[in-house]
Amino acid sequence: MLHPEGLGSASETDKQGTSGLRECNSVLITRRHNLSVTAKTAFLFILPQYNISVPTADGELVHYRYGLKDLITILFYIFIAIILHMVLQDYVLDKINRRLHLSKVKHSKFNESGQLVAFHLTSMIWCLYVVVTEGYLSNPRSWWENYPHVFLPFQVKFFYLCQLAYWLHALPELYFQKVRKEEIPRHLRYISLYLMHIAGAYLLHLTRLGLILLLLQYFAEFLFHMARLFYFTDENNEKLFNAWAVVFVVTRLFTLTLSVLVIGFGLARVENQAFDLEKGNFNTLPSRMFVLSLVCLFQAWMMWHFIRFQLRRWREYRDEQSARQRAAALTKQQSKPVKRESGYHENGVVKAENGTSPRTKKLKSP
Repeated sequence: MLHPEGLGSASETDKQGTSGLRECNSVLITRRHNLSVTAKTAFLFILPQYNISVPTADGELVHYRYGLKDLITILFYIFIAIILHMVLQDYVLDKINRRLHLSKVKHSKFNESGQLVAFHLTSMIWCLYVVVTEGYLSNPRSWWENYPHVFLPFQVKFFYLCQLAYWLHALPELYFQKVRKEEIPRHLRYISLYLMHIAGAYLLHLTRLGLILLLLQYFAEFLFHMARLFYFTDENNEKLFNAWAVVFVVTRLFTLTLSVLVIGFGLARVENQAFDLEKGNFNTLPSRMFVLSLVCLFQAWMMWHFIRFQLRRWREYRDEQSARQRAAALTKQQSKPVKRESGYHENGVVKAENGTSPRTKKLKSP
């Protein structure tokens, strides 16, 4: 038979165990809640927002729209781009610079081209993968059909967010890389142009056309910066510059042609021609003319700078060739042998090499 005191002590133990379990459960619930809040905050920075499930015949597809929360994601990837920039600079470019012994001007341009070669190559491969897997390259009519393209696949939206983050990270890099004051306007010029075109294609729902144009542009820029890197290692190596010149002109022609085809003709045939900000429809005649005029203006401006660059290269090449010809002519003139009489002159008298005067020739008497 159990003692009553024993029963009382057992019940108290059970109560203490129950209260301990309750405290553990409350702690676990609190931790789970904190983890869920932390995970939601982390996803806000890492993953694209505004996802929507679209029903299809095979199931559901997750698509994305854009919104103000995209700025948080872009801010996170700006820091990622700065870190990758520093890693590439410290572990690759600085080591190559120590071996080449470049001047300060060439050192700065080498770092710029080295960073942009890595970025353009990565973006070009990524962009090509996106347009092939999404079927944009095999079906050009999809560039304007069913406009506005409000719902974006994950990889399309993520690509645009990373592109915006990279070009925004280039602004503080002007300070970190200690770019010279005279070079800052040129950097700001092309950074702002890239930001304007990428953000314009993203906000106006012209992402499919933007992907194709970025693929062409990045290929031309990749060739240019590769040519600069080879030129810094060997100044006589200019073959890639000639290839880049051809690709640059072809890229400008393709950009104009595709822009006119999609914006001028393709979107003009879409049934919905009414401006609707809520639905993301910007397909009106004034907006199409504005976008086309901007594209044509920027392409003309780039061609003008390209022509000036080629003319400057041609003048430098002509001056270098003329300098080489003058130096070769002077060397040839100095290397000509001078005819001298045998012997040498001493007091106006020609002496033989052994020091005696040459014998005078006797004249025969008539």
